Amino acid sequence: MQLPEDQMRAGHIPADIYRQIPPGTDVRRVVIVQQAPRSYTGPIILTLVIAAGSVAVLLVIAYVVQVIAAAAVAVISASGGISYTVNRRHK
Repeated sequence: MQLPEDQMRAGHIPADIYRQIPPGTDVRRVVIVQQAPRSYTGPIILTLVIAAGSVAVLLVIAYVVQVIAAAAVAVISASGGISYTVNRRHK
């Protein structure tokens, strides 16, 4: 459909829009423009980026806590306040 009269012949003017057309308007020259359908690509990508960022932040926090704990054990054992031994049995 390229011409307005093709629209009219096909009946593509909804009744609510038809009522809004001022009296005396040539309906054959009315072109109805519809809004494009919504794209969900942006919200889906945003959700995936937020989820990946949250996982990355949690992994960084876990790594930092592990490094701090290892450093604290090393400092305390070096000062003689705690000892940590690994016993391995030989056959």
